[in-house]
Amino acid sequence: MPEPVLPARITRDSDASIIRCEGDWSLEHLRRGLARLGRRDQRRQWTLDVSSIRRLDTAGAMLLLELQDQLPGKPAFDGLQARHAALLKLVEEHREPEPPPRPVRYGPLASLGKATMDVLAQTVAFLAFLGEFASDALPRLLRPFGVRWKQVVGEVQQAGVHALPILGLLSFLTGVVIAYQGGTPLEQYGANILIVDLLTITMLREMAPLMTAIIVAGRTGSAYAAQIGTMRITEETDALRTLGIGPLEILALPKLLALLIAMPLLTMFADVLGILGGMVVAHTMFDVSFTDFLNRMPEAIAPSSFWVGIIKAPVFAAIIVAVSCHHGFAVQGSTEAVGKATTRSVVQSIFLVIVADAAFSVIFNLLGL
Repeated sequence: MPEPVLPARITRDSDASIIRCEGDWSLEHLRRGLARLGRRDQRRQWTLDVSSIRRLDTAGAMLLLELQDQLPGKPAFDGLQARHAALLKLVEEHREPEPPPRPVRYGPLASLGKATMDVLAQTVAFLAFLGEFASDALPRLLRPFGVRWKQVVGEVQQAGVHALPILGLLSFLTGVVIAYQGGTPLEQYGANILIVDLLTITMLREMAPLMTAIIVAGRTGSAYAAQIGTMRITEETDALRTLGIGPLEILALPKLLALLIAMPLLTMFADVLGILGGMVVAHTMFDVSFTDFLNRMPEAIAPSSFWVGIIKAPVFAAIIVAVSCHHGFAVQGSTEAVGKATTRSVVQSIFLVIVADAAFSVIFNLLGL
């Protein structure tokens, strides 16, 4: 006759401080909460008697190990059968580790302090990178024959020539928007010709260099951070150092020189396309012909308006390269860090470009330009 089924159960002998496990400790005979002990039970020193367990599978073994973990001192199993000991050992070796601790929750003041310290640490790291980059680049620039000009030309093509279509389209549309939005109120006062003043000054001084910098930061700066970050993960930068080649020399310096060359040219290209877009709107909607537009331009703008935009371009280029390369070289850990570094580089580049543009506006206003 088959043996009768005995559900798994736990009995406590409080006088002898013994916990007895009895019955069939298999999946179909276990009850939820079977191994939970009260606080009083967890404070005593118990002996764990498992000699009366008849059947044991992996579910029962997991429950026994959980019960053992709850008891103070983690007592050994008393009366453990040899056939059950092997299974318990196997389950204990392969059971999942404890879940990671919950993240610490900071209060509002502590969160503010932590965020402030993080920003300060990032600022110090960025300044340290700038110092290292400057100390590595300046001696090489004094010996221009040692610069990798072939790589610089390739970077100019990637950052400059390939960016012309998207930059030209957006600059043209920006000129269309400025002319349309500015021309409507001017038309009410019969001052349609002043669209030329509004459009040219806005595009040359502000919109063209700023839009160029934002597009380059999102398109080229993100590529710089991702490229260098990936090389950090795959240890290619360490391989360059092993070969006696400085990573800044081959990765950062050509990018800086390329953008210093490309950004002013891209800004002039944006100037032309933006003004062209405004001319089309002025001609089709506000009766300002192309001839009148071109004749008005020398009277509307001063040479300083053009040079103000061109002067901004190299500064914006240096900011984008410095921020992107800094975040690329700071990548550590897994490939997930590359994506985070790329995102941070774009956000911080655009932020610093706008801050620099605001500073230029104040400085040029004080200089009367």
